[in-house]
Amino acid sequence: MEFIFLVLSLVLLLFTLARTTLALKRPRRAAGATNLPPGSLGWPFIGETLQFLYEKPEKFMSDRMQMYSTSIFKTKILGEKTVVFCGPDGNKFLFANEQKLLTVFRPHSMRKLFNSNQSTASPAQTTAEAASKITKSPAFLKPEALMRYLGTMDSIAQQHLQANWVGKNEVKVFPLSKKFTLTLACRFFLGIDNPDRIAKLVGNFDDITMGLHSIPFNFPGTLFYRANKAAAAIRKELQLVIKEKKAAMEREEKFQDILAYMIVMSDPSGRFMPEAEIADKMMGLLAAGYSTVATTIAFLMKNVGERAEVYDRIRAEQLEVSASKKNGELLNWHDIQMMKYSWQVVCEVMRLTPPLQGTFREAITDFTYDGFTIPKGWKIYWTVSTTNKNREFFPNPEKFDPARYEEGNGTAPYSYVPFGGGPRMCPGKEYARLAILSFLHNVVKKFRWEVVLPNEKIIGHMMPTPEQGLPVRLQPHWP
Repeated sequence: MEFIFLVLSLVLLLFTLARTTLALKRPRRAAGATNLPPGSLGWPFIGETLQFLYEKPEKFMSDRMQMYSTSIFKTKILGEKTVVFCGPDGNKFLFANEQKLLTVFRPHSMRKLFNSNQSTASPAQTTAEAASKITKSPAFLKPEALMRYLGTMDSIAQQHLQANWVGKNEVKVFPLSKKFTLTLACRFFLGIDNPDRIAKLVGNFDDITMGLHSIPFNFPGTLFYRANKAAAAIRKELQLVIKEKKAAMEREEKFQDILAYMIVMSDPSGRFMPEAEIADKMMGLLAAGYSTVATTIAFLMKNVGERAEVYDRIRAEQLEVSASKKNGELLNWHDIQMMKYSWQVVCEVMRLTPPLQGTFREAITDFTYDGFTIPKGWKIYWTVSTTNKNREFFPNPEKFDPARYEEGNGTAPYSYVPFGGGPRMCPGKEYARLAILSFLHNVVKKFRWEVVLPNEKIIGHMMPTPEQGLPVRLQPHWP
C-alpha cells in the first residue's frame, strides 16, 4: 500500500511540477500575512504529507520544532497549508479561542467519508458539528446520564469475556477489544445488541479508521478506496437499522438511544433529518466511540501484562470494589470513583500510546501568535505529540510511571490533554473512561495474562495497531 501511494504521489508530482515552476519563482505571500511562522511547505501538491502519515508523530513534530521553533511552525499536510501549535502554551491558546479565532475543520478524506451524496447536509457541515447538540444533551454523554448506562457496560463486559475469553488458553486482544467497544457503541448509539450484526461491521470500521487520514484518491489499491467502500456498506446497514427503528417507534415502542433521538429531532423550521443524513452522522459517532477506546484497551492490556507489580495493584483495587458489593450487583458511579490507581494506569497508557494524535482547526480570521501571523483560511493542527514525551513536562518520558498522576504530583497545565480541552473537549471522555474501567474491572478479576510477543511491531502511526493483534496467554483465576 505504501509503495503504491509513493508511486502515485511521484507521478502526480511530475505533472504538478511543470505547472508550478513559474509560480514557485515568484514570491507569494498569503493575503494579510506579514510574518508567517517558520517552516516548510514541502513538495508541490503533496507538501509534507508522506512524512506526516508515515513517520512517528513524535519524530515529525520534534524534528520541526528543533529546526524552526518550539512554539509554532508551518507545514503542508493532506493538501492544506497548516500551522502546528506546540507545547502547553499552544494548547492553552487554541482551547481558549474556539469560535473566536478558530473553528472545526475536517480533512477532505473525513468529509467525503462522512457525507454521502444523498445527504442534504452541507459538505462543510461535519459529523462532529451536526452531532454536537445531541452528544452534549443531558440525556446521553454527561456523567448523570452515563450513571444509568454503567450497569449495562458492566454487563456487556461480563458477557464479552464469557463468550470470547473464558476457556481459551490464548487470545488476540486487539480484535477482541474492537468487538467489545463496537458492541458497546451499537447498544448505546443505535440500541441494537445483535452479535452477528455487530460482528460484520468490525472490518468495515477498521477500513474507515485507516482511511480517515489519507489522500482521497478513490481508486483500487488506496486506503481511501477501501474506506469509501466500507463507508458505503455501513451506511447501507445503518439505513436499514433506521427503517427498523422508525417502524418500532410507530408501534409506540420506547427507546432511549441516540438514534431514536435523531429520528424525532427537528430543526426550528420543523424539518426532520433525512435518513441518509442520520446514517452519516451515526457512522461518525460510532467510529468515534469505537477505535480510540479499543486502542486504549489493547495497549492497557499490553502494559499491564508486562508489569506484574502494576497488575497486582490494579487487581487489589478492583477486588476491593467487588468486596463492597452484593453478589451479582453491577458497577455504579461510586465504584468508578474508587478506581483511582486503575485510571492513573490508563492515563499513562494514553500518554505513551495516544489513541488519537490530534485534530484540525481552521482560522476564521487573521490573527497573531508568538509574533507570527496566521492567515484566515489556514489550517491549525493540534497534537499531543509536542508534549506527551517532552522531558520538560514528563521526566524520563519513556518510563511507564502511573505515579505521575497521583494527587500532589500532577502534570503541568495543558501538557497532558488526551481528550483535548476548552469548548471542544471530547464529549465522549466520560463514556470512554467508563467503558475502559468496566472492562478492566472484569478482566483482572477473571485472568492474569502474559504478553506473547513483547516486541511486537506497532504499525499505523496515526492509529497505532499491534501487527499480530497482541496475543496474550491467559491464566484464569478460579473462584
